[in-house]
Amino acid sequence: MNAAPLALPFEHPVELLHLLVSPEHAYFGRPRDGAADVPTHDLDEVEVVAGKGLRGDRFFGKAAHMDAAVTFLAVEAWEAVAADLGLPAPPDPLLARRNLVVRGAELDPLRGHEFELVTTAGTVRFRGGRPANPCAWMDRVVADGTHRALRGRGGLRCTPVTGGRLSRGPGTLRSPVPLDPTRAGEAVLRRTPLP
Repeated sequence: MNAAPLALPFEHPVELLHLLVSPEHAYFGRPRDGAADVPTHDLDEVEVVAGKGLRGDRFFGKAAHMDAAVTFLAVEAWEAVAADLGLPAPPDPLLARRNLVVRGAELDPLRGHEFELVTTAGTVRFRGGRPANPCAWMDRVVADGTHRALRGRGGLRCTPVTGGRLSRGPGTLRSPVPLDPTRAGEAVLRRTPLP
């Protein structure tokens, strides 16, 4: 799918640390019953399909998730949670089950905007949507208090506007708005509407 040219004057160096694809949901039912044992793949490269998501993922092509088919997470959020909770090290960011874990990207300003992620495998354009709120499962799979500590830091749900391939490693995030990477781990608790 070709998209019209877009003015993206701000370029931010980022690192794409994890590309999570899982064909099934792991967190459903009651947290006390434990997570489902489902296949989860942390890939070196993924295929993104415009309007559908990541090929092979549980949200791929699901009508209820078209506006949130791909979820970004700033790894700095996990580092901030570890500091807030006094954990000896940041938790495994894959426990959040977000698709794309990045370093160096303040995500909240991207709500309502189109932006591009450029990696060595290709370039994909996304439309930033609603925040990805954490669930009570975080207290079960990480540590008590994680659910609360992740509020406002759970990530950003996005729609892929174009298709292509993304790869793990260094990349560039092209944005129509300036981003401050030093704020990537900050909780954003305001309830402002999308631009």
